[in-house]
Amino acid sequence: MAKPQQIIIIKRGKAHAGSHGGAWKVAYADFVTAMMALFIVLWLLNTSEHTKKVIAGYFNDPSGKPTDAGTDRAGVAEEMPFDKEKIEKLKEQLQKQIQQSAVLKDLSKQVEMTITPEGLRIELLESKDGTFFDSGGTALKPEGKDMLNLLADKLSTVPNRVSIEGHTDATPYADSKTYSNWELSEDRANVARRLMQHPGGLRENQVSQVRGFASQRLRTPLTPNDPSNRRVSLIVQYLTPDDFPAKPGGKADAAKSCAPGPAQKAAEATRAASSGKPAAAH
Repeated sequence: MAKPQQIIIIKRGKAHAGSHGGAWKVAYADFVTAMMALFIVLWLLNTSEHTKKVIAGYFNDPSGKPTDAGTDRAGVAEEMPFDKEKIEKLKEQLQKQIQQSAVLKDLSKQVEMTITPEGLRIELLESKDGTFFDSGGTALKPEGKDMLNLLADKLSTVPNRVSIEGHTDATPYADSKTYSNWELSEDRANVARRLMQHPGGLRENQVSQVRGFASQRLRTPLTPNDPSNRRVSLIVQYLTPDDFPAKPGGKADAAKSCAPGPAQKAAEATRAASSGKPAAAH
């Protein structure tokens, strides 16, 4: 009698995710990246023109400090020189920022901005009781600090250099024997400079001059004791060819190579003396 055949049952386990593996991770990463890009675009669409320019400047040259023209690295400002039109826009932006500040809005009447042959002149005008500085002193009031900080933060993003001036009215300083309006005007200008060159403010090489004029340049000459003659002026200067680095073989180098050196000037003077003719002026 034949033995019954033994039945062997083989059960195979199902492999999970065998058909697609890790492909879903790549798709998910692409989705997250796309969403992040979308949110960045939406944020940029709702930012100010100034912010857009600064971000664009950073991507033009991310190794330097962001400015409206790129960064503060040499040569970036040559792409976008600050002409009269851009200075006018800068003036409008500053006025808008002051108006939007709840703290500084009431002081806007004490800030006068004008376009001059030098550039944009920003004048912080004192009132009878003193608006930005203590009367007769060099201590900045809280309002003065806030205003100068706002101006410094904005001006730090432009490639232009800034000069700072101090002015007084015609009233003699109380202790004029040892300290006069000359020292007071210069000290106030330097106080403003030190505050504006805080980290994130004006760059170390951005201030071109600090000057004190005492009462020699009155704002209202017909009323020399008017409080508005006491002021600190910031001049955002137009860019000049000297503000840009010379390119090898460029116009600056050519002009430099053509300019007479000390030895050439001395030779010309000697020849002029021997011939009795004046040397050419340079």
